[in-house]
Amino acid sequence: MKAKLIAVGERPPAWVTEGFEEYRKRLSHWLPLELVEVAPGMRGKNRDAARAMQDEGGRVLAALPKGGLVVTLDGRGKPWSSERLSQRLEHWRGQGRDLAFLVGGPEGHAPEVLAQADESWSLGPATLPHMLVRLLVAEQLYRAAAMLANHPYHRA
Repeated sequence: MKAKLIAVGERPPAWVTEGFEEYRKRLSHWLPLELVEVAPGMRGKNRDAARAMQDEGGRVLAALPKGGLVVTLDGRGKPWSSERLSQRLEHWRGQGRDLAFLVGGPEGHAPEVLAQADESWSLGPATLPHMLVRLLVAEQLYRAAAMLANHPYHRA
């Protein structure tokens, strides 16, 4: 099983890239994780935000792995504890499908993307910078995989 983190946005700050790469490397022998950056839609004065979200959605859908299980990161999703994510990861492994975790743009996910989701995960009620979400997802996936491997990383 492999995973993709498909995220709208390009050129994250160096600290996000470094943190993501650290957890991606740690996770590599349990769950290979690939970052796929999707170009954001055009926004600004006299630009339609809904059109930008639709354009992003098309690019996100095109990046999905064939037959993969799709999990959107969305504030309206289910808030999973680290332990619950570990249980979900074990369940997904049993299905034998690749995973795709989706991070939308400033307005969230296009309706077409939400319709493709098998599950929706919320990182909590706070609004988070989308670049930071990349790092949080990688860390939480590492924590969940470490728990399944009885690794001492998770001490709670």
